[in-house]
Amino acid sequence: MASTKIHAYYDDDDVLMHAVKEVKAAKHHIEEVYCPFPVHGLDKAMGLAPTRIAITSFLYGCVGLAVAITMMNYIMIQDWPQDIGGKPSFSYLENMPAFVPIMFELTVFFAAHLMVITFYLRSRLWPFKKAENPDVKTTDDQFVMEIEVHDDEKELTDLLLNTGAVELNVIKSSH
Repeated sequence: MASTKIHAYYDDDDVLMHAVKEVKAAKHHIEEVYCPFPVHGLDKAMGLAPTRIAITSFLYGCVGLAVAITMMNYIMIQDWPQDIGGKPSFSYLENMPAFVPIMFELTVFFAAHLMVITFYLRSRLWPFKKAENPDVKTTDDQFVMEIEVHDDEKELTDLLLNTGAVELNVIKSSH
């Protein structure tokens, strides 16, 4: 089955945002938009679901806090209690104020590192992965909107040119 994709090139992020809104209003599905820098509000204009990485970050922070509490209780109270600075080591709760910096640091450590790993796995960014952007210009100064043609190619190309596209590339591929 042959599929046709159109790459519409834009040279301004405001023009791109307006074009995305017009293309979505015309009931076309935008496959991807490649940008040289993040464009504020583009995800909402494209209709993408909000990210859940903040939820995972919170959960990873909770895991880090639990590891910190468990580790400090085992090391400083159960395994090798020491009298440091006159503080007794009878219970964890008596010494908890001294452990607050460690709890904070491990919470941040776990949240940050596991969140980065989750981002890379979710984005499928493996070491030595080949870049997926269709044109090297998207890393410099051009924005590319990729749309798959389902109905009338002429109508879609006219719409994209009217939205301010500076260049159109029609890519036909057979799968």
